[in-house]
Amino acid sequence: MKKRNLVLPLAIAPLCLAMWGCNGHNHHDQIEAANSLPILGEATPGTLNSCEDLATQFSYSGTVITNAETLAAGPVSYNSDESYNAPAHCLITGYMNQRMGIAGPNGETATYQIGFEMRLPVDWNGRFYYQANGGLDGSVANAVGRFMFSNGSDSAALTKGFAVISSDAGHPTPAPTFGFDPQARRDYGYNAVAELTPMAKSLIEAAYGKQPDRSYFGGCSNGGRHTMVAATRYATQYDGFLVGNPGFNLPKAAVDQMYGIQQYSSLVTVDPDNILSSIEGAITEQEFGVVSKAVLAQCDALDGAADGMVNALEACQQDFDLNRDVPTCSDDRDGTCLTQAQKDVLSNIMAGAHNSANEAIYTSFPYDAGMGTDNYFGWEYTMALTRDSGTVGGVFTTPPTSVGNTDTDALAFIQSFSMDTDAPKIYATDAANGFTESAIEFMTPPDPTDMGTLRDRGAKILAIHGTSDPVFSVQDTINWYNGLQKANTNEADQFARLFLVPGMNHCGNGPATDKFDALDKLVSWVEDGTAPEEIEASVRANNAELPADWSKSRTRPLCPYPQQATYNGTGSVEDATNFTCKAPE
Repeated sequence: MKKRNLVLPLAIAPLCLAMWGCNGHNHHDQIEAANSLPILGEATPGTLNSCEDLATQFSYSGTVITNAETLAAGPVSYNSDESYNAPAHCLITGYMNQRMGIAGPNGETATYQIGFEMRLPVDWNGRFYYQANGGLDGSVANAVGRFMFSNGSDSAALTKGFAVISSDAGHPTPAPTFGFDPQARRDYGYNAVAELTPMAKSLIEAAYGKQPDRSYFGGCSNGGRHTMVAATRYATQYDGFLVGNPGFNLPKAAVDQMYGIQQYSSLVTVDPDNILSSIEGAITEQEFGVVSKAVLAQCDALDGAADGMVNALEACQQDFDLNRDVPTCSDDRDGTCLTQAQKDVLSNIMAGAHNSANEAIYTSFPYDAGMGTDNYFGWEYTMALTRDSGTVGGVFTTPPTSVGNTDTDALAFIQSFSMDTDAPKIYATDAANGFTESAIEFMTPPDPTDMGTLRDRGAKILAIHGTSDPVFSVQDTINWYNGLQKANTNEADQFARLFLVPGMNHCGNGPATDKFDALDKLVSWVEDGTAPEEIEASVRANNAELPADWSKSRTRPLCPYPQQATYNGTGSVEDATNFTCKAPE
């Protein structure tokens, strides 16, 4: 690939930062000359022309509109914990491609369809946002344009004036029995996006008189996986991709979660009447906290400030040693130490799942300051036991296996699952029964380091990952980004940037500055050519995981990898202005 000079001239970059929405020809010509990549230009606004009549007048193949109504401005809930400010808008619900399909191991059938909701602001900014939801999908979340739950009520795309879609990804409930239907697997993995995208743009055109000028795709967790898949499969359909804690190797990560339960259960006598709580005694939340404190003792000051945050993540992995730095219990466990057996198990888990030949199934996890939290603990045990067992059995292995609905069923499946002979089933197919694609094929990006289509047309991808994510390893995302750089002569940062959030758990929480607005940064990069040099983040005052000695108004810059926030040496450690994004020494 031809080498590009992609550094913004210092005289141009400050001007662009000050000019949200600037897209005059001189401005664009200057930045395009500097970047050698297209700048797509700013979206132009529109006004809603139609709402209620869309229920009867909109026509698109395989699509049924079940309701269309105008709603006044006001808060819209995403779930019981989150509410987002919404302008006056048209709420549309419907479904696509209704059919009968398989819903269980004995040939049970169910109605399948790709359910969706769209919210179209009366005063539209000319942009479209695909809200990719998390987990197993299976229900249509309110289309508020959410990214991460912690980002604040004004950070949602709907609040900013985007038209937003949300879907159930083609199956009716989160139950993994949909995995017995090959088409439902494909819809969940990638095809729902392929079906919904052109329909949504057509519906927007019917409502506003034009299709969106700019289209964005975003989500966290499985939503981050959806976004990575869209960035490779549908790069011509979207202009910006906002990726959060992506499970883009989700089948591997789910097997890894089960590997963790295998390891933890080896430390305890499992009570058949209290399976989860007895396994949770393997390494308690308090004992995970001991590890976190030891990590801080070794690594906290590597970025120049002893502030309860590990910005120098990679250097920390070199400096921290579990056996040396965490006290080994000489007598009974008392919450201040780990036994040698506990250390051995934790070392195995942090190294990532392996088979008996020591071949990696999933990548390693870094030791970090956010390991001693409720969120970390819940993903290590509750989610791993109850969610991942059913998902691996029903959706990710071929042929699918029914696991059952109890903790007893889940544990039996996990304990009998072989990392040698069962784990490879995530790569298996069964064409005779319609399973022509393996879980790796329908769930993961075809080649996550091949983003040439995205790059060449001027689209951008902005990824964010918490360094204390217990389910989707930040190391996996770092490895992806390093591979992307290698595939692009170390110039991938001109269309893709990765921002790490120190201490943050899965899509939020943890001792972290986990409140930030990344969507504005992405829009500016796509439409103005202003690359994000940092993202200012703050703590959430109501975050129960915040250390008592942190200010409730602490701020930090999130830095594009491999840069890290480094203390300038003076001023309050609670203020982002006293930190600078720098490459590690």
